[in-house]
Amino acid sequence: MTLLHVPVIDISPYRKGTPEGKAAVAEQIGQACRDIGFLVVSGHGIPEELIRKTYDVSKEFFNLPHGEKVKADRPAPDQVRGYSAVGGEGLSYSLDEPTPPDIKESLSIGPVDVPPNDQYFTSEEAGPHFAKNIWPAKPAELKPVWTAYFQAVDDLATDLMRLFALALNLDEHYFDGTIDKNISMMRVLQYPKQTTAPLPGQLRAGAHSDYGSMTILRKELSDNSLQVKNKAGQWVSVPVIEGSFIVNIGDLMQQWTNDTWTSTVHRVVNPPLDSEENKDRMSIVFFHQPNYDALVECLPSCETPGNPAKYQPISSGDHLRSKFVKQTTFGKGV
Repeated sequence: MTLLHVPVIDISPYRKGTPEGKAAVAEQIGQACRDIGFLVVSGHGIPEELIRKTYDVSKEFFNLPHGEKVKADRPAPDQVRGYSAVGGEGLSYSLDEPTPPDIKESLSIGPVDVPPNDQYFTSEEAGPHFAKNIWPAKPAELKPVWTAYFQAVDDLATDLMRLFALALNLDEHYFDGTIDKNISMMRVLQYPKQTTAPLPGQLRAGAHSDYGSMTILRKELSDNSLQVKNKAGQWVSVPVIEGSFIVNIGDLMQQWTNDTWTSTVHRVVNPPLDSEENKDRMSIVFFHQPNYDALVECLPSCETPGNPAKYQPISSGDHLRSKFVKQTTFGKGV
């Protein structure tokens, strides 16, 4: 039976390491990825204290005056680094569907602790993927807290990629060599309280699919603004459950699996202006992206004589750059 709502999956049996636990969790994840492309993950092992500190220090940054925040402005459209003000992006443009700009601001970092003298990270091929992070001067605690969060969620992503491999009838460590130097991004989004009616078609985040292997999202409790379009064409809310992360697969995983799994379109809707839901909201997002030179081509378990490969092979880095430039250069002739 096809799932039409987002399931909640406890991955602690996988983390305990028993074959039975791994198999049971992988089966649940495989069904969710086939049917709706979204799941809510509990039992992940990341301390709530670290998550709380990440929220607190991020709120301090977004509460700064605009003139202070723009000191950490993003240096170039293809560099996923630094601050982006409200109206600085239009996610729907990544699907070539023009809408007014999104009602959000953000601060983003890429990989941390990058080796300074390794050609893999500094060569022309590496491009902007390992550019220096733009750390704001205030608050001083942001850099160490965000670094710890990035590393913790990156470890969770490795567990999930291994579960993905098992769910696809591959060796558990099949993806390890494609993610050991990943070009993932951490982004904290601030959706401000809305004081005037949005423009027609304008959302907190326009309808889009994500670009990489997966996205790992932490939202505030009682924030029901994230919606996913299921296979029946209905927009359904994604549940926010205490102590859990929302996970969805991205375009590259859909291509890797030859459309066996779904990179589902989703959006963040506006609250009614006169409701209690209309207040500042914050989300912490980790966009997991394989190594820039990882070649994404049809997995051996996803191709048959009756279901040949549908996509041309593409590198992770080239795919990311093309998508991100679209969303940040909307309306500029790109």
